[in-house]
Amino acid sequence: MGKILMTSNTLYRNLFIPTEGEAQLAQESSRILASHSPHHRSTIELKVARDDNSEQKVVIPAAAFHLLVDILSQMAQGNAVTLIPIHAELTTQEAAEILNVSRPFLIKLIETGEIICRKVGRHRRIRFEDLMNYKQQIDSDRIQALDELASQAQQLNMGYDES
Repeated sequence: MGKILMTSNTLYRNLFIPTEGEAQLAQESSRILASHSPHHRSTIELKVARDDNSEQKVVIPAAAFHLLVDILSQMAQGNAVTLIPIHAELTTQEAAEILNVSRPFLIKLIETGEIICRKVGRHRRIRFEDLMNYKQQIDSDRIQALDELASQAQQLNMGYDES
């Protein structure tokens, strides 16, 4: 799943944009951590050093380690970073911003049943997980359509090589 950058003031108020110094530090850190990537392990043990020279070991899931490396890599590129819980619910405006479509277009997707939502009073709420499932499906459909077009162009000798 791709990275999501939001600037909404509701769900994403903890949006963090790194300074230039933080981006450089993140680049060094991500490079070092990536070189210690836990291959074929479900956990990784880290040592945390304190200012008083004491150390404490912490065991974290390998998935969390990879997420940390991804966060640092994004920060190194100067990108804003935020975490969204998979069970978070979005407003129609937030969902439209994630899909990069207008809110009225998103409402049509809801009304045709392409995107699932629930009503809270008069307001619609869309689970982040459902929105990402829809996005993955349309991205997959788009790639398949592009592959078919490229194949047709090759068959019709339209100047595209198979290489």
